[in-house]
Amino acid sequence: MTDAPTNGNGSDWPGAPVHTAGDKRTELDELIGHVENGNTVAVGGGLSSREPMAIIRALIRKGVKDLNVVGSAHGIDIDLLCAGGCVSESSESYVGFEQDFGMAPNYRRACESGDVKVNDSCCYTVVQQLRATIMGLPFMPVRSIRGTSVFDMHPEYKTMTCPYTGEELTLVPAVQPDVAIIHAQYGDAHGNLRIEGPPVADILFAKASKKVVASVEEIVSNERLKELGGANIPYFYVTALAEVPMGAHPTACYPFYAYDRPHTKDYYDQAKQGAEAFKSGYLDPFVFGCTSHEAYLEKVGGEDTARHLGSWKDGDEAWMSLYGSTPA
Repeated sequence: MTDAPTNGNGSDWPGAPVHTAGDKRTELDELIGHVENGNTVAVGGGLSSREPMAIIRALIRKGVKDLNVVGSAHGIDIDLLCAGGCVSESSESYVGFEQDFGMAPNYRRACESGDVKVNDSCCYTVVQQLRATIMGLPFMPVRSIRGTSVFDMHPEYKTMTCPYTGEELTLVPAVQPDVAIIHAQYGDAHGNLRIEGPPVADILFAKASKKVVASVEEIVSNERLKELGGANIPYFYVTALAEVPMGAHPTACYPFYAYDRPHTKDYYDQAKQGAEAFKSGYLDPFVFGCTSHEAYLEKVGGEDTARHLGSWKDGDEAWMSLYGSTPA
């Protein structure tokens, strides 16, 4: 069956199209062909968990430009895209390395230099903007940014007096990303995805975006997917998927592997030294120098690293040791 994207309701409602191809499996390099220069891209996962890092590295190698990235709370994924010169606008609510390392150096440089236009908002505002698209509405009311300077970055935000309560509300326009890039634990050939653990904003991204492309740890049968608990992103939202084991590294993807703190520390130390040092110390060896995801995995330690990061399951001492040790 060929893919036949349609809104499925015979109207001009701007919600996500329906993707009906019977077999949506592809390779990583073909998967990223759905992301084009100038796209608004919703980036799945959050902070140090289940971020679509293999897709991001492939996009940088491809040389995609002028992306407007949309998301909630993110870290190394957006920071790396900025270092790779892929981003022209950031509509994120947070980009940083949390309390572990601090601010995101590449992201900060890109924003301060003017290479990236800052459209920061807050997590709940982004959520409401996605919900507006999902419900076919042009805007949604929010309370979440009252009393802040967010309005200075968003002249498109409006205010209104609620006709029922007299309360002043902020109105934010609907957001429909061109593409959502997601990493999930499981998927099947038809495109059903199962995310284990917190989905962050990924389910909303899938429902609101024109396309969804996903990397997954394992492509399984539909029967096996049901045994695992079923899909939380149904096939009709998904355009294509690829099986990419450890596709979220160095972020975590439980239950498969934990966050690779030593690798992230090395990344952060290189990023703090400046753009040129980061290019030679990280981008060249770990992105441009790895022509495939398999080459990247070998570069970061291959099976030894996979086993080490998977050892979080062995008890409290095992998972706590991951945050101050390297593979034996």
